[in-house]
Amino acid sequence: MSRIVLKAILGMLMRVLFRPRVEGAERVPGDGPVILAGNHVTFVDSLFVALIVKRPVYFIGKDEYVTGKGLKGRLMAWFFRTSGIIPVDRDGGRGGVAALMTGRRVLEEGKVFAIYPEGTRSPDGRLYRGRTGVARLALMTGAAVVPFAMIGTDKVQPGGKGRLHIAPVTVRFGEPLDFSRYDGMERDRYVLRALTDEVMSEVMRLSGQEYVDVYATKARAA
Repeated sequence: MSRIVLKAILGMLMRVLFRPRVEGAERVPGDGPVILAGNHVTFVDSLFVALIVKRPVYFIGKDEYVTGKGLKGRLMAWFFRTSGIIPVDRDGGRGGVAALMTGRRVLEEGKVFAIYPEGTRSPDGRLYRGRTGVARLALMTGAAVVPFAMIGTDKVQPGGKGRLHIAPVTVRFGEPLDFSRYDGMERDRYVLRALTDEVMSEVMRLSGQEYVDVYATKARAA
């Protein structure tokens, strides 16, 4: 089964069950490299984004998604790969670099790459400080950054695990952000921080979430 067929079947099923409300989908450019940068509240966020955006969307995922054993493991690996998830070993010191380089390759091929700047799912539904990889990717590739917000998916999959619940979902896209004026400054940490904060400010406006100026990984550990 091809990605197009899978998207059509799952898209129809999710539209019937969840009737997602989509705002601003036309703001996603129809061609060229695009970075979708949004909040992350539960696992199914990626499924909704991939099914709503007309163009194929690629994500970074844990390599454990495609390394399962047996029939179930092979089926899961097929599903995740067909859904646009690119497995990367994110553990250890090189995990972030591997994810960054994978995103760069996708964007240099003129595709759509979705990223969650918080780096992990929100532990409590609030919006946390963004990692600067989103700004670095934008400056390295010249891709436009389209902020987006997932609203209601935490009710569909409470706690990020278990069976799905029927609940209203809204996916809201903002205007593309153009950072071309900062070309050549991808090594300037102050520029990277400022651009990342600009992206997160837009995500906060779109989502209506309370913002917490600490990293979600630290909040989760605490």
